[in-house]
Amino acid sequence: MIALGADHAGFYLKEAIIEYLKKNNIEYVDHGCYSEESVDYAIFAKKVADDVADGKAEKGILCCGTGIGISMAANKVKGIRAAVCTNEFCAEMTRRHNDSNVLAMGGRVIDAETAVKLTDIFLNTEFEGGKHLRRIQQIAMIENGEDF
Repeated sequence: MIALGADHAGFYLKEAIIEYLKKNNIEYVDHGCYSEESVDYAIFAKKVADDVADGKAEKGILCCGTGIGISMAANKVKGIRAAVCTNEFCAEMTRRHNDSNVLAMGGRVIDAETAVKLTDIFLNTEFEGGKHLRRIQQIAMIENGEDF
């Protein structure tokens, strides 16, 4: 399952992503927001990040104006590796090398067509492991307050 969330500035991207998920028979949960009325992005970031961290969702997708604020909020949840992506290369590499579990995008930065392309890449690219696993483990150590 994929957990989705957006603020008002990312609402239209989220709606386009939902259409992609439906078309591809991918199960999802929509944590909102549900209109373009102004809301605070951290609320939706936490809901999605909690689902991913708790194992209720395999991955999460978040959208706000730039993707930056909502990703910063999501990354405060232990176990979350949210990455802001604006192009296909970044969407692929954040999965291959960083094992990102949350994709963040900005409705004021990219269009809906690009958001759907990035979602497809994010959901269908595998983590390479190897030397990259060591780096993911180091991120977890930082998160846990450990030295290396």
